[in-house]
Amino acid sequence: MAISPEYREFALELFDPVGAIAFRRMFGGAGLFHQGLMFALIIRETIYMKVDDVNRPDYEAAGSEPFTYETSKGTRGVLSYFALPEDLYDDQTEAVAWALRAIEAAGRADAAKPPSKRKRKS
Repeated sequence: MAISPEYREFALELFDPVGAIAFRRMFGGAGLFHQGLMFALIIRETIYMKVDDVNRPDYEAAGSEPFTYETSKGTRGVLSYFALPEDLYDDQTEAVAWALRAIEAAGRADAAKPPSKRKRKS
């Protein structure tokens, strides 16, 4: 299902204080990028934020679920993105704080890659 123009605008406005954010359609949804790093994934009008061992406990404590998908082999794949807690959709200050931690997680993931695979930050 495509992301409506209204939801796209909502997501960009929610994270506006973060700074320049690029919206790119992908995987039947979209990615939100900050300085070339994807920190959020939007699928079916749900925002999933990048997680790692540092910020994942916050999502688990909030009862958030990871983004999963069905693989071509019929199993469930799990990405390192968890749903933004519902109550943060109405609290821009907290949503931005969580976004900044997701951006940090994306940066750590990028830094862990070999130099030739790293994203260039613009």
